[in-house]
Amino acid sequence: MRIVSGSFKGKHIVPPKNFKARPTTDFAKESLFNIIANSYSFDELRVLDLFSGTGGISFEFASRGCTTIDLVEINAVHYNFIKKAAEAMGLKQIRTFKQNAFVFLKVCNQTYDLIFADPPYDLEGIETLPSIIFGKNILATGGIFILEHSKSYCFDNHPNFVNTRKYGSVNFTFFSAKEE
Repeated sequence: MRIVSGSFKGKHIVPPKNFKARPTTDFAKESLFNIIANSYSFDELRVLDLFSGTGGISFEFASRGCTTIDLVEINAVHYNFIKKAAEAMGLKQIRTFKQNAFVFLKVCNQTYDLIFADPPYDLEGIETLPSIIFGKNILATGGIFILEHSKSYCFDNHPNFVNTRKYGSVNFTFFSAKEE
């Protein structure tokens, strides 16, 4: 896994062999961050990264200048890897939470400008994430929620749906916290 842009561009982060996460491909990650860069200033974003896996998405946000990144990962091996990698890079803007993402969302009282979720593609309950997030009002007005998922899901009818971008087997669906 490598960081594709920003102050840590080109840095390789190698997870241990017992890692079971599916990292977002470099091509999909680069495309995603180009989309985000066209609408937001990274240094002003408050980011929540759910189902963090390798931490690659959070590392990309940090590399681009985000100063507030909350990262949620339940798997102890993944959590420990992310925590050690963030410390080794001096990324103090990343706060890690070892918790089930659904439980975290229930108790969350923070507001974020951007929420990214990359759950395991076969995880039960993926389809409920947009409703949970918008039901909790944790996404700031004008903010964006990005859900990475397989082609098995379609969110076109969700009231906060914006669009879906496809990069090979990776699908990013964008939802917006609309102005009232």
